[in-house]
Amino acid sequence: MSIEVGSVLDGVVSGITNFGAFIELPEGKTGLVHISEVADEYVKDVHDFLAEKDKVKVKVVAIDEKGKIGLSIKQLQEKKAEAEAEAPAPARERSSFRAPRNNFGGRDFRKPNRYSATSASFEDKLSKFLKDSDERLTDLRRKTDSKRGGRGSRRD
Repeated sequence: MSIEVGSVLDGVVSGITNFGAFIELPEGKTGLVHISEVADEYVKDVHDFLAEKDKVKVKVVAIDEKGKIGLSIKQLQEKKAEAEAEAPAPARERSSFRAPRNNFGGRDFRKPNRYSATSASFEDKLSKFLKDSDERLTDLRRKTDSKRGGRGSRRD
């Protein structure tokens, strides 16, 4: 099977860098999955999604004149999501693609939405927003002024 743009291949992760992952393809060739093509969400670290020796399905997106092979995992996932939406899949086998690791023990540390109180009226939400906004601006001004040396030391 020759490697052509658009073909879908099975490969094994042979190396991970800060800019992507190298995939060992059939016929002894190696291609690169750029960090932007690993997943359909923001990828800060490729290690969160892939590990060496993971078996992955990749799509060939480019082959340049030097023979470098550009690969994508993300483009295959979008097609899978569309196919699953059309027909429900039977019991899935364990995928080698990993979800991002959560180092917080499963707890969600994002701030709760301050303005989502369902029993509060629009005016209550608006007044709370204005109060929070004013407090933030005051803090920001205080921090910025202290870095400049106060209000009186501006240069002309």
